[in-house]
Amino acid sequence: MVQETVRTRLTGSRIRERRMLQGVRQADLARTVGVSPSYLNLIEHNRRRIGGKLLVDIAAALDVEPSLLAEGAEAALTARLRAAAAEADEEGAEIAQAEAFAGRFPGWARLVAAQQRRIARLERAIETLTDRLAHDPHLAATLHEVLDTATAIRSTAAILVETREIEPEWRDRFHRNINEDAERLADGARNLAGYLDSAGDAGREGSSPEEEFETFLAAQGWHVAALEDPDGASPREIVGAARDLVSTSTQTQALAWLSRYEVDARAMPLEAAQAAVAEAGPDPLALAARFGVDLATAMRRIASLPGRVAGLVSCDGSGTITFRRPVEGFALPRFGAACPVWPLFRALSRPQVPLFERLVQPGRGEAGEEPGFAAYAIAQPRGAPGLNREPLYEAHMLILPQEGSEPATPVGASCRVCSVRDCAARREPSIMGEGP
Repeated sequence: MVQETVRTRLTGSRIRERRMLQGVRQADLARTVGVSPSYLNLIEHNRRRIGGKLLVDIAAALDVEPSLLAEGAEAALTARLRAAAAEADEEGAEIAQAEAFAGRFPGWARLVAAQQRRIARLERAIETLTDRLAHDPHLAATLHEVLDTATAIRSTAAILVETREIEPEWRDRFHRNINEDAERLADGARNLAGYLDSAGDAGREGSSPEEEFETFLAAQGWHVAALEDPDGASPREIVGAARDLVSTSTQTQALAWLSRYEVDARAMPLEAAQAAVAEAGPDPLALAARFGVDLATAMRRIASLPGRVAGLVSCDGSGTITFRRPVEGFALPRFGAACPVWPLFRALSRPQVPLFERLVQPGRGEAGEEPGFAAYAIAQPRGAPGLNREPLYEAHMLILPQEGSEPATPVGASCRVCSVRDCAARREPSIMGEGP
């Protein structure tokens, strides 16, 4: 109840501070949104709750996203501030006042959070590279190709050195083999060097189709504005004009994903979806019922709303990750092996059953202060049903920042970089050591 009161106060305070910052008179704002100045005054002084259409109208009048004014909109920012204090081991920080600080000084709070994110990215670079070295199939195949080629060159050279008399025809063939293998080795070494160079450079395009497409979406904030307008560009036009989508595999993947995005956008129009989230919060079950769509559509739509702090992970029936939309504070592996404890994978064994679980990743903050997340998961058939044919299932997991003291399930990103102790699902030892 105390936390709810604080959030209500911050909502009214934010409206007032945004209005004053823009030099808008209270009477003018009240007239624009169709309420009396006295009622708006009660809202700004936190004596009236606000939500729904009125919140959307006020946000539009102040030219801000409704989520920036909604109750609890600063929850993720508050979590990042607390994580920054915990990771810095700063005992003098007023952690209890983090929520008030985020509400009253959002600009400074975002600056502190951005610095913490940069530090966290640098610290996790070693995790990403280690995970890549351990699990990346492209890297493993390239390394084996380099080793096999080097072995072939060495064997051919040994024959030339150890055999004194070789017929000219065979000698020429050996020389030709060495030359061809040397060229193949050089190409493999160049590809391997370029692939490893891209591991620590987030600004460069991905070196695999999945990474290439993820870089394309991240540059747009995971929201494709052109597909929100029925008269806008088509998915095929977007793919054709995108310079970041180089390979044929990436273009095929992008076309399929954007086509689904377009269908989701028609089923849940942007303004209506934003208003619903501002009113009821990012609850996928409530949104699915409100718009008459399946749960997976609602989850994908929440993760694509502009300004919305939400993550999304999808996998096919084999458990292979096919899409990931990261969220700050929740570590996701590169495309490949992930934590088997995630409800995403449990959903595959319980198709069509919505799952909910509160998650925490140990080691992402001070013990007991790690940012918590609410995870919704569902496995649904992909494509139309066929006669005498088993459906192919696809699972989605929506990840939302959530504060609270409720019990949470400790999970990791992948076994290789997970510090959870005594995990029955562990496949291999962790390089990070086990947590408490």
